[in-house]
Amino acid sequence: MAKKISVIVPVYNSINCLERCVRALCAQTYKELEILLIDDGSTDGTGELCERLAAGDARIFVRHKANGGASSARNMGLSIASGDYIGFVDSDDYIDSYVYEDLARALEVGKYRVAQISRDEVDEDGGRLPDVCTPPEKERFCDSETFIKELLMHRGDSSFCTKLFLREIFAVNRFPEGKLNEDFRLLLDILQEIPGICILPRQGYHVVCRKESTTRKKTKDTFSRVFMDIVENADMVQELVDRKYPALHAYAVRFNLYQRLDYMLHVPLSQMKGDNAFYKNVKKYLRRHVGDTIKNPYLTGKNRVYLLLLTAAPRMVRGVHGWKMRLRQ
Repeated sequence: MAKKISVIVPVYNSINCLERCVRALCAQTYKELEILLIDDGSTDGTGELCERLAAGDARIFVRHKANGGASSARNMGLSIASGDYIGFVDSDDYIDSYVYEDLARALEVGKYRVAQISRDEVDEDGGRLPDVCTPPEKERFCDSETFIKELLMHRGDSSFCTKLFLREIFAVNRFPEGKLNEDFRLLLDILQEIPGICILPRQGYHVVCRKESTTRKKTKDTFSRVFMDIVENADMVQELVDRKYPALHAYAVRFNLYQRLDYMLHVPLSQMKGDNAFYKNVKKYLRRHVGDTIKNPYLTGKNRVYLLLLTAAPRMVRGVHGWKMRLRQ
């Protein structure tokens, strides 16, 4: 008998895109699926849509819960999943029909514990956007240390949605709740437990970049907590690398500096003040690591210039940067 795949879909106010996502799952050539729609307290009628979709396919199961974020929805899905394999799909994305058949084959044939399909990114009208992760030319196995190095160079794919896992991996592992950039954090824990990940070349997972996306929405004074979480995760990975993967030290330093650069380029000017403890700590880190900024071989020249300028005069540089961005619009 074919092994069952449990696909966990956290759902929140996704009434305009959920049906496309679910139809793509129902159309998988791999039929032994259960599709778990975890309604995370939707307020726009998405919960009712989940029930209607479930009525049309016996493989779809719905659970409703109070709003707690994507991690808590995924964790609920893990608690009720009955499959031999576990997959995840975001409700605004969709996948090609072959994805789970290819991933299950890779796990079965290669005896891997995790397999990954490649992905692309599209806009809301279906137009292709530049690739964030370059797919391999052919199927390959990437050992855990190399995979971590690729993540540290922002070339790897930390998303759980592009992967299929053996169920046993989640015997104790759960997503950190109340955090963003949660995939990166949990994946690092898992990579320490497995030999590596099999990566398939076809770009069968389609990430839809919605204008209202939580991590992409930009206004003058609002600030997504993701930019603080990526700094905290950078500190966590530096400790891990220095303890367990010392050959990756310089890559981890580059990652730490880059994540703080990202924070400094997004934190609102209104929050760049002395009473903001997180901002102050980022500034202190950059000042302590000027030598690394100058010498690290994995930073680009542009990264280096911005880091040095933001270390010397952060508010002034941000003001000029914002003015230049407005001129380009």
